[in-house]
Amino acid sequence: MRYACLIYFDPRKVFDRSVEAETVLRDSGSFNKQLRASGHLVTDQALQLPDQAMTVQVRNGKMSSTDGPFMETKEMLGGFIIIEARDLNEAVRIAAEIPLAKLGSVEVRPVVDFSKPRPQL
Repeated sequence: MRYACLIYFDPRKVFDRSVEAETVLRDSGSFNKQLRASGHLVTDQALQLPDQAMTVQVRNGKMSSTDGPFMETKEMLGGFIIIEARDLNEAVRIAAEIPLAKLGSVEVRPVVDFSKPRPQL
């Protein structure tokens, strides 16, 4: 099953050039290589900072857009890794090894399998 590991962090901590931040950023590349070699990595992408983003909404057939993120937060979505794992427990174990978890947080969420029925709300 596939899981999205959504990586959130405060850019002031990640890009402050501290020894810890530099180590985490360096280790992130080698960690992704290990994930790829183990067959767990499907894809990964880092995202630019929110000031480069646009938020789009369509209401009553009309589109509106706003510069930047929809809400103000200290932490931002900084990137994601899509992994292949047997179950949620294995996905969480893998996510705990993501170097940026040391400076931020990683949300682990199953990816929707559209060949199966939709979730019941």
